[in-house]
Order: sequence, then C-alpha cells, then structure tokens
Amino acid sequence: MYVIGLDIGGANIKSADSDGAARTIPFALWKTPQLLKATLQELLSGFQRPDLVAVTMTGELADCFPTKATGVDQILSATEEAVAPVPLVVWQTGAEFLPTDIAREFPLLVAAANWHALATWLGRMIPDQNGILLDIGSTTTDIIPLENGIPIAEGLTDVERLLSRELVYTGGRRTPLAMIDQQVPFRGQWCPLAAECFATALDLYLLLEENTENLHDHDTADGNPATQDNAYARIAQSVCCDVSEMTRAEAVEVAHYLAEQQQKQINQALNQVVDQMSVPPMAVLMSGSAVFLAEKIIRAHPVLSETVITNVAEIFDRSISNAACAFAVARLAAERVRI
Repeated sequence: MYVIGLDIGGANIKSADSDGAARTIPFALWKTPQLLKATLQELLSGFQRPDLVAVTMTGELADCFPTKATGVDQILSATEEAVAPVPLVVWQTGAEFLPTDIAREFPLLVAAANWHALATWLGRMIPDQNGILLDIGSTTTDIIPLENGIPIAEGLTDVERLLSRELVYTGGRRTPLAMIDQQVPFRGQWCPLAAECFATALDLYLLLEENTENLHDHDTADGNPATQDNAYARIAQSVCCDVSEMTRAEAVEVAHYLAEQQQKQINQALNQVVDQMSVPPMAVLMSGSAVFLAEKIIRAHPVLSETVITNVAEIFDRSISNAACAFAVARLAAERVRI
C-alpha cells in the first residue's frame, strides 16, 4: 500500500511517502489558515496518488484557532478536502491511528502527537534497550525516554510535556534570541537584548558556520536571505545596533554566548528526563532539522556520550530527516492500517 504522511505544523508542512520521498515547505498557518487546503493540494501534486493519507499535527496550537479542538477540526477538514476521495487517518498518542470522526471527538489525543509517532517508529531501532530520543527541530526540542524501544513519556499533552521537561520550546531555527537569554556580553558589560524578533537561533548557527547559507531561504526574522552577512546584521539589530556600530567579531561573541545558553537549556532538560528513568539509557537516537545541535549536546554529555549513539540523519536522506514525523506516520500506516 502506498501511503503519504503529513505533519502539519504552525510554521511548516512536512510530507513524505512510504517509499522515502519527502518534501518540507514553510507555511504560516497562523496567518493564512484559509489557504491550508490549497497548499496541501499543491504539496501533494508532487507525489503519485496514494491509497491512504496519514496525518499528524502540531498546528492546532496556532493562535488563529480559539481552542485546540477547533484547530484539530479545521486542519482535518482542510486535509480531507485536499486529499478526497483518498481515505485519511490520524495518529494519536495511544499508539494507533484513528478515523477523522473519532479524532474530532477526542482532539487532545491527536493534538501535537507527531513526537509520539516519531518515537514509535524510531524506537524499533533499539528494541531491547532503554534509550533516549533527542529530536531538535526548527522550533522545539523533544526528549523522549524509550524502554525496549517503546516511548514511555511522562507527559502526553504539550503542557504535560513542558512540565516534565520532555518538551523544550527551543529549536535550531525559529527561536527568537530574547527567548534564549535576556542579556548578552557586549564590550565588557551585560547588554539587554531587545524584546523583538530581530534575529533567531538560525542566525546564531549561520554566523558560527554550523548551518549552511541559502540565498533562496527567506524564512528569516527580516525576510532577507539566510546568509552569514545577513545573520550578522540581524544579530546586531538585537542589541539595537547596525553593522556600523557592532563589529563582526562582537556579533560572533554574542552568537557563541547565546548558542551555549541554548544548549544549556536543552542539557538541563535532558538531565531531568534521564534522572527520572528507572534504568539508565544505553542508547541515544538523534534526529530533527537541527540534528547538528543534538549531536553537539550528546557528544559533550558526560553520561550519554558513552552510550550507543545513532544519528538518524546519517541513515536517511536529509529530506527524510527533516520530515521524519511525516515519514514515520507514512510507514506506520503502511504497516498497520488496512483499507
């Protein structure tokens, strides 16, 4: 059975088929929810017609929806219309797929369930071990404990996972700098950051040469391309300067500091999740569009660096790694759903 998986977020839509083709596109759901159907139709036109579409989502949290239930309903409605007459199923945190009518009846089971699909699929790589899945994306970080390859998360909803530290609302691309720290070292003093979205985590890793420049990527804080020069300008603006007032070396110093602070945030949450596990992890799986950041954190960790470490991005094509949750639901549905 040929299946297409969709992971519909508030800022990106990720798609993958059960054969391993994948595509990710930026889509500001919170700005234009009425365009979701047409955007999905255009995205799906790059694939052959599927026998089934499997969906997971995080976009229900977008502030264009008054409640998560409304978000789930509207996302499913747009998706049903976009894929009709192909049947549609939805992943839920009980580790199974639901038809759309049941998903609407129990929206909190399917809301923000993409992490669970990913952990269920990747967990089979360590079927006889306890481990950790560290997935760092553009916006958030998921830290998922695994027991014999099965996710055993303490929390299931977003707020439960925030409280358990299994969800950290920071990522390798979209996080505003002022959400990483409120001040930075600058000219021998501590300078407060402007509480604006002048620059994001993407700019840190561009300037530090840990992320690749892309002249065609305008999904940045100011809409200018994702280049090192533009990252320098955006970081300067974060302390209310321009490049005539702040040297590149000063911007690099700020970037180093904020990158370290972001990694500390993730590391603190990682330690809390590991400490709560009944048996120490023997393996670590790393994935996500910011897997380079996950690798830095794990390789520097005094305990986890000694485990068996698998970088999923080195096993699959980069497009699959970036759309891993969509690929996960496509593969799981191909195995589990009968139509």
